[in-house]
Amino acid sequence: MIPSPQFEDIRRSIREKNNSIAQQREGWIKRNPYYYSEVLKSLRFIVPEGSKVLHIRCSTGFLLNELKPSVGVGVDDSDQQIALARTTYSNMEFHHQSPEQPEVKGIFDYIIISSVEDIVDLKAVLDGIKRNADHATRFILMHYNFLWHPFVQLAEALHLKIPQRLHNWLSLNDINNMLRLSHYEPVHTKKVVIFPFYVPLLSYFLNRFIARLPLFRQLTMTRLTVARLLDMKEKEYSVTVVVPCKNEAGNVEDAVKRIPEMGKGTEIIFGDDKSTDGTKEKVLEMIKKYKKRKIKVVDSPGICKAENVWTCFDHAKGDILMILDADLTVIPEELPYFYEAITRNYGEFINGSRLVYPMHKDAMKPINMLGNKFFSTLFSYILDTTIKDTLCGTKVLWRKDYEKIKKLRGSWGIQDRWGDYELIFGAAKRHLKIVDLPVHYMDRTYGETKMTNRFRNGWIMLRMCFVSLRKIKFY
Repeated sequence: MIPSPQFEDIRRSIREKNNSIAQQREGWIKRNPYYYSEVLKSLRFIVPEGSKVLHIRCSTGFLLNELKPSVGVGVDDSDQQIALARTTYSNMEFHHQSPEQPEVKGIFDYIIISSVEDIVDLKAVLDGIKRNADHATRFILMHYNFLWHPFVQLAEALHLKIPQRLHNWLSLNDINNMLRLSHYEPVHTKKVVIFPFYVPLLSYFLNRFIARLPLFRQLTMTRLTVARLLDMKEKEYSVTVVVPCKNEAGNVEDAVKRIPEMGKGTEIIFGDDKSTDGTKEKVLEMIKKYKKRKIKVVDSPGICKAENVWTCFDHAKGDILMILDADLTVIPEELPYFYEAITRNYGEFINGSRLVYPMHKDAMKPINMLGNKFFSTLFSYILDTTIKDTLCGTKVLWRKDYEKIKKLRGSWGIQDRWGDYELIFGAAKRHLKIVDLPVHYMDRTYGETKMTNRFRNGWIMLRMCFVSLRKIKFY
């Protein structure tokens, strides 16, 4: 879109204002180290060191430099701020351009839009940066809480804040609506800094704990809205269905016959976890019997289901990874629903939910049901995303996203023997869009459940939740 000349006077006024404070900006940052350290802490939580980062409204380049990108590119229409950025941070690339018409080459992992309040046409910015993104790119909009408008004005009047005289103030609903109108989807919003000044102990307590509580979160000063692009051409992808097995010989052929062909082709990997009932031999028999199907068997380490799944994932060739428990209590015929959800970009981590449809009488014990509901509520609070069923074995994600999650394995305080929490926490930490998909849950027809020692497993899950509270919620 060509910027309207009717707004040129406003744009000129904003440029002149930003030029007038260019020489002061670094000094103001040094005078307010606590506030900037809190904002940077949240940005670093989202943006891993070594990422490719494009920063729209980069100012003098301070934030971009502090994120330590492998490729850092800044855009700003203040020629004096860009001149300072080029002098101070010569290891990065800075462009004197309109944020509404950026002309930058390349695809970036993260695109940050700062000073949203100083952008005349936010939709033009959102439309213009699409050329620098793919479906894995995460967009971060940095904006103030509208409730802080009078306090910011007061701080500027008292010379406690650099006098920016912000052009517009947008509510969180306004931001989310603008994203949707530009064909983005908000993933989540981090609400940070309820007290922007440093007072020993008090600042830590208010910003680390109070600001994370449900009611008080609405009073925080700064918002970091993470979004993803919904523009994605429909095409066919290959699929790997992983079936972790331990003494499931009676279910192998049924699985082969019932798992549908999806996309460009479906690979079925049975992970045999040192079975003693002939499971591996049964799979080898199926490979000979169903020659038109892509079936393989992998020897897993015999430690736990999680290690079984990770071993199978490492052997997978499909673009999309699916987990199907070998007991077939989640019916294989519903796997195409997961394929549709992920390929049409409704989500990037599709989590099966057994707690929507009525389930067979003996499919889930009452104590398991109670525990699942408890952990679902806890997860929803920790991740700011509704998750109805944390322990459904059927989970689907892109293989390239799994490679990112894989790097976080083992960082949640204790080994997850089932793998569900590792995947969910990892998906949340990598800012994937998590979506629940209802599935039907049936009785097991062969073999025995491996979900034993329920209280011991519940304690392990609770410990992992406490660690994730610290690493995700109260970082």
